[in-house]
Amino acid sequence: MFTVATFAALVLLGFAVGAFGTLVGAGGGFVLTPVLLILYPADSAATITAISLVAVFWNAASGSIAYAWQRRIDYRTGAVFAASTLPGAVAGAVVVQFANRRFFDAVTALLLSGLAVWILVSGTTEPNPVSRSGRSKRHLTDRDGKSYDYEVPLAQGAVFSVGVGFISAFLGIGGGVIHVPLMVGLFGFPVHIATATSHFILAIMSGASTLTHVALGSFMQGHGLRRAASLSIGVVAGAQLGALLSKRVPGHWIRQLLALGLIALAVRLGLSVF
Repeated sequence: MFTVATFAALVLLGFAVGAFGTLVGAGGGFVLTPVLLILYPADSAATITAISLVAVFWNAASGSIAYAWQRRIDYRTGAVFAASTLPGAVAGAVVVQFANRRFFDAVTALLLSGLAVWILVSGTTEPNPVSRSGRSKRHLTDRDGKSYDYEVPLAQGAVFSVGVGFISAFLGIGGGVIHVPLMVGLFGFPVHIATATSHFILAIMSGASTLTHVALGSFMQGHGLRRAASLSIGVVAGAQLGALLSKRVPGHWIRQLLALGLIALAVRLGLSVF
């Protein structure tokens, strides 16, 4: 049964997910998917990921508008990485149709744990770019006048993005939770540029994944469409708050918040599996 109380609860959940997801540049799917798995144990993995990806799309689109106003999006890099995610995103949305729920839950918990450890470890060392050759120089100045100078390994990033697209669509986590650590820890992006550009990539990738789920009928189970719409209303508003907070939160705090959120959800989801 889908009641007014259910609608209100999902809108509030979406708002919280949107604010936190945009703050850390991850789109909120890494939070929302585990929560949905716990709330709706009878739903298929495909339905859960489809609902999550709709919310991720609206979160990313809303957050991207805010970050565009702040002038923190690296559009050249984002366009290349986003295009590279598309084949994997479509494939992941198709493959998840055949996934067993218990297996899906376990894989999600393990991935969240691994990402949390990686973020905490990479945050204690200097970025270690994949290669110094074939890197494009970037210079961005945001609306507050802060300048960012860094280099981008476009070819390596494009290759990694194919895998990110698949994993993200398969698990319904949107990809930002993987792209941001990659961009910061491996490629040497400034944290605030990585979070903003990640949102731009997310909007394109999650949109493609959502359309694939629509074509495959993933929303037909239960109240999938109503849940997705309710969550989306909340994340659009929450994303604006998250982008505003990102201007006031130091980069290392964002990294730690991301890791703590991953650990908490991995533990809770792991308990429900094992």
